[in-house]
Amino acid sequence: MGSVSIQPHLIPPLLKEVAATFLSHGKQVFLVGGAVRDLLRGKEATDWDLATDAQPEAVIAMFRRVIPTGIKHGTVTVHFKGHALEVTTFRTESSYSDGRHPDTVYYAATIEEDLSRRDFTMNALALELPRGRLIDPFDGAGDVRRRLIRCVGNPAERFVEDGLRTLRAVRFAAQLGFEVESSIIETIPRFLSVTAKVAPERIRDELDKILASPQPSRGFLLMEQTRLLEPLLPELALCRGIEQKGFHRFDVLDHSLLACDFAAQESAPLSVRLAALLHDIGKPHTRRLDETGVWTFYRHEHESARLSRNLLSRFRYPNTVIDGTVHLIKEHMFHYEESWSDGAIRRFIIRVGEENLDALYKLRRADAYATAGRELLPDFLLPLITRVDAALAGTRAFSLKDLMVSGKDLMAIGIKPGPRMGIILSELLETVVDDPELNTREKLLEIADNMDKRSR
Repeated sequence: MGSVSIQPHLIPPLLKEVAATFLSHGKQVFLVGGAVRDLLRGKEATDWDLATDAQPEAVIAMFRRVIPTGIKHGTVTVHFKGHALEVTTFRTESSYSDGRHPDTVYYAATIEEDLSRRDFTMNALALELPRGRLIDPFDGAGDVRRRLIRCVGNPAERFVEDGLRTLRAVRFAAQLGFEVESSIIETIPRFLSVTAKVAPERIRDELDKILASPQPSRGFLLMEQTRLLEPLLPELALCRGIEQKGFHRFDVLDHSLLACDFAAQESAPLSVRLAALLHDIGKPHTRRLDETGVWTFYRHEHESARLSRNLLSRFRYPNTVIDGTVHLIKEHMFHYEESWSDGAIRRFIIRVGEENLDALYKLRRADAYATAGRELLPDFLLPLITRVDAALAGTRAFSLKDLMVSGKDLMAIGIKPGPRMGIILSELLETVVDDPELNTREKLLEIADNMDKRSR
């Protein structure tokens, strides 16, 4: 057991207050898990999980606001001064028949017993509150210093208990920049069937954390190395070995991972990172040899969008994330030329959506970076962005609500409600997209009246 201590002044005052409540009731309490690991790394920890020898009913009696979030597993959530703290009674677990949940949970007598059920040594750490004494039975602190991910005990025993642990290993590698011990790398492929039992939402949460890491490619390449990629993300795995000619320096998989890394470096939102990762997964399905012997990927963006919708739905992403990501993928192949008319610029804005422009720019920069293997300076999108900004600053005519007339105005000049009115309104919008100066009530009513008369 480690004898290291963390200076009491580094322990947040709120945790000391909570600890005082436990101590006043004759109970022990420890900060556990990632928060301890972060403190050892010199990082600020805000997500606090506590372990105690007090049983859930006793914890509920100690505090005013306690939610029994997982009481059958010994866990409750204490709400204290604006913070939510997950508090779990020391426990050990029996076998895991389903590879996801313990068959039985038993309360343990000591913090050491509790730590023995953890997945990795860097997570099998406990900080006694309020003293700051570190409980470290598996040299997790040493592994944090070594930047090493190592299982508590035999990796096979840990992975058969919970199929998500295989993915957590590669996620932590990407998230923390740690190395994964070779025994873990060698063991993961034997437990793919256990990982397959894990709920899609839990897999999604781990994928999101890989995407949120400083270098997502690290996690996905480890998934490929440990054979996790093919069963979890087969659409992406198929991109390995799909070579590209022309300006491309990488196969489709490496290109996609580079794009995702660039999006992460730019602090892009989740939809952009997902789009960067998935924007070319349609290429294996659309690859054709042309008459000159060059591979083509005609309309791959549409196939990529279709496959991405299926993939994201499989992991039960929210519809807003799915729709946003798919839209970006579908639109990522635009090719701006100086010859575009002002009307073409406005149509580009309408097609993409003003609210999606910044995200699409980020995706396109990531795609270009991953094609050339370097950032393109000066910003090759600047000419387009300048024109788009000018169009947005001018007379607005990007949707039916921007028109200076409505359906009621058309009814007032004798145009009957129905499909024909909808067609006229759409044609009026096309008219003002080409020439915003025509977006006045008087001119639009005149144009609408002529349209209506011609259709009679």
